[in-house]
Amino acid sequence: DLEAAVRFFTGNPFAASDRRTLSIGGSALVKVARRLWHFDDAALSAAYAHSGDLGDALGSLTQAPRDTVLFAHDDLSPAALSDAFASIAHASGKNSAKRRESLLEDVFRAAEDPFVVAYVVKIVTGDLRIGLREGLVLNAIASAFDVEPAAVRRGLMVSGDIGTVAVAARHGTLDQLHVAYGNPIGFMLASPIPFGDSYAQLAGERWAIEDKYDGIRAQAHVDGERVMLFSRTLNDVSATYPEIVTAFGGLSRRAIFDGEIVAMRDGNVLPFRTLQARISRKDVADALREDVPVAYVAFDLLAVDDELLLDEPYERRRARLAKVLAPKPRLAVAPFEILGDDVDAAIINERFAASRTRGNEGSMLKRLDSPYAPGRRGKWWVKLKRELSTLDVVVVAVEWGHGKRSKVLSDYTFAVRGDDGGLVAIGKAYSGLTDAEIAELTPWFLEHRLPREAQRAKARASEIPVEPQIVLEVAFDVIQVSELHESGFSLRFPRIVRIRDDKPAAEIDTLDRVREIYEEQLRREKIEPSR
Repeated sequence: DLEAAVRFFTGNPFAASDRRTLSIGGSALVKVARRLWHFDDAALSAAYAHSGDLGDALGSLTQAPRDTVLFAHDDLSPAALSDAFASIAHASGKNSAKRRESLLEDVFRAAEDPFVVAYVVKIVTGDLRIGLREGLVLNAIASAFDVEPAAVRRGLMVSGDIGTVAVAARHGTLDQLHVAYGNPIGFMLASPIPFGDSYAQLAGERWAIEDKYDGIRAQAHVDGERVMLFSRTLNDVSATYPEIVTAFGGLSRRAIFDGEIVAMRDGNVLPFRTLQARISRKDVADALREDVPVAYVAFDLLAVDDELLLDEPYERRRARLAKVLAPKPRLAVAPFEILGDDVDAAIINERFAASRTRGNEGSMLKRLDSPYAPGRRGKWWVKLKRELSTLDVVVVAVEWGHGKRSKVLSDYTFAVRGDDGGLVAIGKAYSGLTDAEIAELTPWFLEHRLPREAQRAKARASEIPVEPQIVLEVAFDVIQVSELHESGFSLRFPRIVRIRDDKPAAEIDTLDRVREIYEEQLRREKIEPSR
């Protein structure tokens, strides 16, 4: 029970390193609940309007089960629910959807209590909203079992499973956890800083500068002949880039690398749009490999053999990276340069321009003494971009297109993270994706529709609310103050740059970030009114 409950407290049915998914959307939850408790649309609408939460709404409609509970347990314990989730995730084959629905119905019957039903739904949808972040759960584990918080956090970095960490803390075996190759570690993140004539935020520290590659962030786990690549969303993408897997084979040391997968030909990085043809492909034909050659550029070393290096300073990790990984076809070590003690803006801008000339996105600056902090975005690493003109957003509603796109969902309303952690719409985009991408997304959106009651207050009648999972990078010309959207802002001429398969919805941009860009825009306009 402890192992499962701790995972559930973080709002996840499985460990963060577990690639299994439940594949149950809001429509399936409503369908099963309706079949079991026989409520009508009016009752569901009223319940959702009252709570604004699907779990609370369905919980309030719960009735006593009419049939025998199909669980061996007397009640729906955390362990029993974890076993049920495993069965749902393993359902496959021709009738997998029906099998998942049947198993979900068993869970609902076993739940009995409306409160339990509500929180089962919240865990399934990832919308727990109880104010517990992973860091708080880790602190609670340390307090409960009288161990050092640092030891608990390190245990999570090693094992990738907060449930396993809780059990190890209870039994005093945290020091026995080993680096789990094949379980991805959370990625360290960077904070953006604007391009300028001075960089006061860098003063007083020693920094290194690297190119910022315009590719797919990937973690490579090399364990002998077993090689696995994980995306930023911790998904296994090894099958999409088999030539990189092959290139890592035969490495003399077991190791975990952080780096970027890029499209590269003759040593030159190709535009990201070229790489998009490879993203999410599970069957990569020889012709596609020839058209879009890829390479892995490593810029950090997280583990060697059974030694975890996250607490080592960046400068030392970099030195060890050069010794562990020898460049070869399809594998490279990212060049980096240690800057002088005094931050020289001219040198930084010169290196930035050189990076752009090489076809890269910009520059990364990393403190020489920085540890590797999984999942954290702080001031240890910063990224420099000349134009702060894109946002990472999540799609919250869709509409049928017009003309040749009348049979696909091509119009997307998107949102950023608001001040209270909820989602607030900021714009709508119609252009940027290919017809093939739109055609592929349409059935996904239809499968992940939300009840009409979930529609936002300022929505058009034609909008279809959907689960907020598809992340887009959106470019625009200007941010304007506007009452059109809940955010209080709107984007002028928004267009979709790309689908961010590598980024989870939890990491989209925030309303604070929108305000920062807006304020920077105002400052630029005062300096350069002609623009």
